[in-house]
Amino acid sequence: MKKVVVVGGGYGGLRAIESLEKQQNIEITLLDQNSYHYLQTEAYGYIAGKYDAHDVAIDLQSWCEGFHNVSFLQRKVTSVDFEAQNVSTQDGVIDFDYLILAVGARTNFFSFIEGLREHSYGVKFLNRAFNFRKEFENLLYNKLTHKSSHGNKKFNVAIGGAGLSGVEVAAEMAYVLKKYAKTIGKRADNVKIYLIDASHTILPGTSRYIIKNTKRRLEKLGVEILTNAFISKVDETKIYFKDGDELEYYFMIFTGGIKAPPLNEAIECEKNRINQFIVDKTLNVSGRKNVFAIGDCVEMRDEKENILPPTAQTAERSAEYAAKAIIQRIDNREPKEFNAKVMGMFVALGGKHAVGEVFKFIRVSGYGAYLLKKAITYGYYLGLRLRINTGFKNRIKSVNSKKYFK
Repeated sequence: MKKVVVVGGGYGGLRAIESLEKQQNIEITLLDQNSYHYLQTEAYGYIAGKYDAHDVAIDLQSWCEGFHNVSFLQRKVTSVDFEAQNVSTQDGVIDFDYLILAVGARTNFFSFIEGLREHSYGVKFLNRAFNFRKEFENLLYNKLTHKSSHGNKKFNVAIGGAGLSGVEVAAEMAYVLKKYAKTIGKRADNVKIYLIDASHTILPGTSRYIIKNTKRRLEKLGVEILTNAFISKVDETKIYFKDGDELEYYFMIFTGGIKAPPLNEAIECEKNRINQFIVDKTLNVSGRKNVFAIGDCVEMRDEKENILPPTAQTAERSAEYAAKAIIQRIDNREPKEFNAKVMGMFVALGGKHAVGEVFKFIRVSGYGAYLLKKAITYGYYLGLRLRINTGFKNRIKSVNSKKYFK
């Protein structure tokens, strides 16, 4: 029986387990410092009040109980010993035959921007998204309950970073504000959403089609787009730009960059400037054929050496590859190189509106794109729920069995 340890219960970690669990000769242990799987791709809807916590979080213990050979331990991994083939946690050491590092990434609050970390929120962790959601709901509540004499005060919501996360959050919040206009009235006009990026465009690295349609939709929703805007400082009330401009704000979210988590820093191997692992063509760390790294904690490059964006799609595809490679190596077969590329992209743009592109030639926008994105997300979410239901039934059977033999 081969022991496979998966560190990280994100998109990559869960997909790796799903791809491995049918193997009869494998015993899998999932380690994560949190008790839940966070559907970060749905953070935009959670922040804007479209979804509740149960829509974006899945209990990992219950999910793992849906398999016959998977166990979950809520532990924080502090180091990895490649030679001894074990991982250290705050509660002891766990041995492995094969290891998959799927530890994700965290928001990179750039240190050269004074005050950014102290005065903005990220969306990489559920608690940070929850805090931001409370701020947004407080803003709407204050606009609704304030006397008319105070209703004309301007409230600017700033979103730093016009990548996928920033764009989706901006669009959903703007859409919610338009809906609230029915109850808040003209007071909703005093809430302005600013989408800020140092790049010359929103969604840098994506196609002209997606950029064009996204920009049109954001403008229609009333989002103010600031590109080529370099933030130099943030204090409690203002954002300061390098060109001398200033922007008063009510609260700020930052999605402008990522960096690897602390575990990457503790592992001695080749890494890039933001501490992501540099892996070989078979996703192995330091040439170790039994240690794989997948998802956001890795610098992924396509065949043209372009760095791929850190998306759930990339995490899942690399997870499927790593699982297959492990199975092949157990059978003494060498896997082919990982084919890193983006198959397609969908951007949620508020309400029942989206834009998408698949295989670079299938393009869709509006309600049709929304339905396609919704179907993809629902399929993933339904799979998690079905597995949890299986785990619940297995738990009940186990309890009843113990009662019977007692």
